[in-house]
Amino acid sequence: MKILGIGNAIVDVLCKVNDDFLVKNSLTKSTMKLIDEDKFKNLLSLINIEETVSGGSVANSIVGLSQLDNNVGFIGKVSDDNLGQKYEEGLKKEKVNYFYKKKKETIPTGSCLILITPDSERTMCTYLGTAGKINDTDIDASVVKNSEITFLEGYLWDEGEPKKAFDKAIINSNKVAMSLSDLFCVERHKKHFLELAKNKLDIIFANEQEITSLINANSFEEIVNFSKQIKKNVIITRGKKGALSIQNDELIECEAQKNLNIKDLTGAGDLFAAGYLHGIINNFSIKECLIKGTELSSKIIQKIGARI
Repeated sequence: MKILGIGNAIVDVLCKVNDDFLVKNSLTKSTMKLIDEDKFKNLLSLINIEETVSGGSVANSIVGLSQLDNNVGFIGKVSDDNLGQKYEEGLKKEKVNYFYKKKKETIPTGSCLILITPDSERTMCTYLGTAGKINDTDIDASVVKNSEITFLEGYLWDEGEPKKAFDKAIINSNKVAMSLSDLFCVERHKKHFLELAKNKLDIIFANEQEITSLINANSFEEIVNFSKQIKKNVIITRGKKGALSIQNDELIECEAQKNLNIKDLTGAGDLFAAGYLHGIINNFSIKECLIKGTELSSKIIQKIGARI
């Protein structure tokens, strides 16, 4: 297998809202907020659902890779409930190998409300459900060992059981890629993410906001210098400024595509990572990897949802 993704198995619920809705519900635009089941149900009662789809950050990337005809798999924890069944069916429909045997859990399958404002920004409210209870026994070491790259998401990392799952995956991996996921996620786990970046990861995906926070940078030059020092492949997306890859002392840039009809930024980073990783496993040059990532992220933001 080429790439195994390990992440939160979340059913995405896409909804259109106005900016007032975010203000009234104390939500910060363009971020992800963890909420409990009661808050989730309350918010859901106030909005109209546009679409429901099997999601989660790394799962979105893995589906993108599958759509490009790569042999890929995913591990994520769901319960044997209605949403859990839909989740598994959704991945299998996309020809993703799903390496998790679901069972009836005391906590339901996780869900994420993706609130899309008129400016196409997305604000996420996530009820992790059983996804947040993933542990080392859910990770099949032989599956990890048989994959060329393991792709992890920062959203998954948490103290306790998820950390044990994370550690088991890294120990058994041939090569490890990780997305920093979200600014709030970085700020919650800064010390741990910095240690991972320096010592355990081979490929790191971040947007400019996330990596600025990770190292408390005062300038983009500081970010570039840090990325060169750690001797990893650091890929940074910068919105309209395009994207760049830093590996050892080499910095390669790619411009953003212009004149796009942007409808929804959901999945932009996930599909960028899919395009870039597709390039890596198919022996593209770094520039070609960046171009493929930009191509997929440009496609996804011109439609609603995180699936091309």
